[in-house]
Parts: sequence; C-alpha cells; structure tokens
Amino acid sequence: MKSTRARTALAVAALVPLLAMTACSGAGSSDAASGGHITLDFWGWAPGYDDSVKLWNASHPEIQVKFNTIPSGSGGGYAKMQAAVKAGTAPCLAQVGDESLPTFVASGALADISPYAKASADKFVKWTWNQVSVADKIVAIPVDTGPMAMFYRTDILKKDGIAVPTTWQEFADAAKKFKATGAANYLTTSPQDAYDVAAYSWQAGGPWFGIDGNSWKVSIDNPQTQKVAAYWQDLVAGGLVKSEPTLAEGWIKDVAADHIPIMISAVWAAPLIQSSLPAQAGKWAVAPMPQWTAGETAAGNNGGSTTAVLKGCKNLKEATQFATWFSTDKSSVANLIKKTGIYPASKAALEMPELNQPSAFYGGQDIYKVFKDAAANTDTSWKWGPTMTQVETDFTDGIGKATTGSDTLPGVVTAVQKSTVTAMKSQGLSVTQ
Repeated sequence: MKSTRARTALAVAALVPLLAMTACSGAGSSDAASGGHITLDFWGWAPGYDDSVKLWNASHPEIQVKFNTIPSGSGGGYAKMQAAVKAGTAPCLAQVGDESLPTFVASGALADISPYAKASADKFVKWTWNQVSVADKIVAIPVDTGPMAMFYRTDILKKDGIAVPTTWQEFADAAKKFKATGAANYLTTSPQDAYDVAAYSWQAGGPWFGIDGNSWKVSIDNPQTQKVAAYWQDLVAGGLVKSEPTLAEGWIKDVAADHIPIMISAVWAAPLIQSSLPAQAGKWAVAPMPQWTAGETAAGNNGGSTTAVLKGCKNLKEATQFATWFSTDKSSVANLIKKTGIYPASKAALEMPELNQPSAFYGGQDIYKVFKDAAANTDTSWKWGPTMTQVETDFTDGIGKATTGSDTLPGVVTAVQKSTVTAMKSQGLSVTQ
C-alpha cells in the first residue's frame, strides 16, 4: 500500500499540467507595507475568526491582519477568491476548506509557503498536514477537521419511545416511528449537497478520488456511495426525511416546533445549534453516527479547513506566521473552539481543557469525547478531487431533481461521476475510472 506521502506526490504529477505554484511573484496583492508596518488582508466567513484576528492584532502591532467577511466558499466565496487572484487583487490569507484546496492548487491560486511553514509540520496531526502538502511544497496551514456524530433531542425521543439509533436500519425504523406521530414530523433532513453525500460515503468506505500512476482515479460512482444513495432515496421517497438545508431559517423553525429531532453533522454544528436554538438548552445530546453493521465504529468527516496563502501575496513569511499562530496559539484556538466549533488540527490544541468539559446546552454531556472517538475512527486516506466546485454544483442540482421525483439519488451519483470525468479531462488532466 502506498503511503499518504506517496499519494500526495503522485497527485502532484497528475496536477502538473495546471499547477502554477508561485513564490510571491504575482502581479498584485491586497496587502500593503508602510513605515515598517504590514497589513495582511484575510478573507473568510466562519464565525469567531474575527475575534482571533483581534487577539493577534493586539499582540502583533508590526503585523496587522484585516479580516473581511465574504460569502461562504460554496456561496460564492471561492469564486470571489479565484477571480481576485486572476485580477491580481487577492488578499494574502483566505479560509479554504480541505475539499477545495486541490481545486485552488490546480488553478495555480496558491503560494508556496514551504520555506516558512515546513518547520511547523510536527505541530499538526499528520493527515491534516498531508492535506496542505503538495509534493515537497506547503500551500496552507491546517485549522481543523470535521469529525461527525449524531445530534439528537433527548426529550422528543423519550416522549415518543424511540431509542437512540445505533445502526442505519434502526435509524430508518426510527424515522417511520417518528413520522407516525405527526404529518409534519421528519426524523432528520436528507443530504443536501456533495459534501453531505461525501461524508456518508466517507463513513461507508467509498472514496471518490485517488491516484492511479500519473492519473487521477475518479470513483464517485462506487458501491458504497450507491448504497448510501439508495438508503437516503428510500427515506426521501417514503416522506420520512425533509429536504431542507440544516441550520437555515426553515430548519430552525422546524426544530423549534419539535418537528425535526435529529441532525447528523460535524463538530462545527455544535455551537451553531446552541446559538440558533437557545430555548432548547439541556434538551440536546450527541451520540456516534449510526453504523451500517452493528458494533462497528466508523465515522465520516464533513468539513476541515485551512488558512491558505494566495498567489500574489507579497509577505509570505508574515502571512505564514499569522496562519500558524491562528491554528496553534492557545487563546486563538480556545476562541475558535467556542465560537467556530473547530476540532483542532494542532496536536497541542487537542489536549486543551476546552475539548474536555461538560456543556450545559447538551445536558451536561462532554460532547467532545464523542467527536474525539469519531476522529480516531475516521479514514484519514480520503482524497478530494481538483474540480470540487463542479462536483458540488452537479450534486446540488441533481439532489434537487431527486427531491422532486424527476431523478433518484443513485442516478445522480452515476451522472456526477460522468460529469466529473468530463470536467477533469477538459482541464487537461489524465483520468482513469
């Protein structure tokens, strides 16, 4: 079996036709130097980031960071970043998810920060460092991962005599039982985008991308993903789950009205549920994801992010210094755990007391113990492809059709496989299936 390091090196070979690494020779940059002081622009959208930036600015008067909130990556943020890089007006720093980093590499949008970042490799969990490594170059600093679990309402499940499901079969049975309690009741929501489907496929052991020689291997339409798609298709067709984005206004109203008692998501959802539904304090708890086979412990991953340094940045050393501090400084990480809900990529941060304490909102439970176990049971060899913006768009469009009955989720999986291969070949990438 090839090591992860070897797979990363092979990924670079596949990306060579489009790879355009730069070491700060870009035509433009949003940062500026004046009187010995440096200001670094930082684009992102996660809550709490601005507060960590304030902590940095208070202790680093010579290197100030200006955080600008932009739409989320899938909501237009990544397109804005890519356009700014092409225009030579990109900020030095950007919030980029693990899933989109290969896309940024393929488009040549990232700077090579290896000279300033390599010494920090041992500070981070190995597989998160592999996510930001391209052969012998480093293009970002890891921030967090997205171990998944099942958030559930203890009061509703108890009232309706529904045991906390431990397998996907029990989950389907629970969905039928809860539906019988009211026409407007749905146990949870169906997958809404590529990353939801990927997270369930991740747990099921169905990788979407890999490297075969000097080619990308695309395997979105694999047996495990088809199993996941067929499972959720049955729940959708049976009217047992609701199709709506979690944590959006409609979902919050449904949950507040006790119509949806379960949310399967990543650790970052914990503070968002708490802030969205403060009146439900003490009624929520967290359990491991249901399993395909009783007794197993596999978990999926949804999320994980980096602080990337974009092409054109004129202050790579200072940008890398900030990005490393952002992910490792105790005051910054404590803030990000509390307000952003990160599960840190920094080894030292994983030992912080903030990840080992009861939560009043979650009924006094130490929910991070569940996520710690999930992180330990996550397949760390998962690889994202170089056209995830296309994959996400195609999945979202297809899921919409499946929801209205004009397609099915298994059919969508097959269609996205084909469209992804086409998209990658159109970029000049070598592809196998």
